[in-house]
Amino acid sequence: MDTPASHTAGTTTWSPPLPDAPGFEHRMVDTPGLRTHVATIGTGDPVLMLHGFPQHWWQWRRIGPRLAGAGYRVICPDLRGSGWTEADEPGYRRETMLHDVVALLDGLGLPRVRVVSHDLGSVVAGQLSYAHPERVRSAVQLSVPPGFMIFTPRLLPAFRHMPRMLRHREGASLRWVFGYPWVATPMTDETLDGYLRVHSRSEVSRAVRALYRGMVIPEVMRLSRGDYKRMRLHPPTLAAFGREDGPFREEIVRRICRDADRRADRFELAFVEGAAHFMTDDAPDEVAELILDWFRREG
Repeated sequence: MDTPASHTAGTTTWSPPLPDAPGFEHRMVDTPGLRTHVATIGTGDPVLMLHGFPQHWWQWRRIGPRLAGAGYRVICPDLRGSGWTEADEPGYRRETMLHDVVALLDGLGLPRVRVVSHDLGSVVAGQLSYAHPERVRSAVQLSVPPGFMIFTPRLLPAFRHMPRMLRHREGASLRWVFGYPWVATPMTDETLDGYLRVHSRSEVSRAVRALYRGMVIPEVMRLSRGDYKRMRLHPPTLAAFGREDGPFREEIVRRICRDADRRADRFELAFVEGAAHFMTDDAPDEVAELILDWFRREG
């Protein structure tokens, strides 16, 4: 098994080396069957930030410091199968990451947090909000509609990448995921390396198919059946999308979320100019301000 260095090692002593992000501290947090790499910055009220796929904690490198500067303690874990986190067993089921996150919050002594999430992380955050609303003070989810959305065939382009993920072979590059149409501004080679260098770890490369087969597909089926419509979303939630995210144009998003008053205690939508699916790279300053504004407004 690939093993990072000690629990408080610097960025160059992990294997492979962590990409640079000034101000972040790094540690490993042990929970049953899992050793989670966690990057933190700032002090104050805790904000749990759950990355998308195929990203890791570094997704928040430009947003985390903005939140920390506003008085928050930003906590960025690598989810199971991503980044520098290590699992005793590689398997997934639909609620695997939910259980991981609850165990992490318990391990860190955090009874209640604000949650910011993107892509896959928003799926996990949604599960947390529905299953354990007492743990979520408020939520911001990026590029993913709420669980109570009205499923429509017009959303099918959002899943165009799934067949290729289900056929993914260990060692194959995922560079294509960060290209058109999922970005508004092409990523630099340095940025791509920051995200993809960790896929040299066999544990991470092997996890792609298992993740989609064991977790993503079952969760998509629940969304399409409308399972979450039989629940109520209690934590105040803001869902934000990039204006250039084709499958989630504003007209479509507002239509599939039109039952929000019936399904959620407090829910709002926002749209970010100059951003597509990977909005934290396309427009980090705008996303950070959106998050801080929501925190101020939800009190």
